[in-house]
Amino acid sequence: MVTMKTPKKKYYRKQVDLFRLIQKIKLWPSRNGILHGVKSFKIKGVYAEITTHCNQKITIRNSRKSRAARWLRNKWFFRKCKGCRIPNWKLKKFSFTFFSRHQGSQLK
Repeated sequence: MVTMKTPKKKYYRKQVDLFRLIQKIKLWPSRNGILHGVKSFKIKGVYAEITTHCNQKITIRNSRKSRAARWLRNKWFFRKCKGCRIPNWKLKKFSFTFFSRHQGSQLK
């Protein structure tokens, strides 16, 4: 019989760069509240290009206070993308991620 362990709590700094956060978490919240899985991530100066698993290409700017950064820190999303097929273990791991101002990794 296989028992499911609860994921270990991860702590990250609250004001970490958006590019580092996306490279670590591999998730992207769209403006509609749909959570996408990140397939590839290419940095091009102050901009980056994200390719999701459902083959959408998104160009983003590096910002700590952007909508996407806030949504990732607060874990706001309405549903997961059907085309990206994000596994449940990844969502569970994401739900055990905490962002703190005074402690955690700075993702350097």
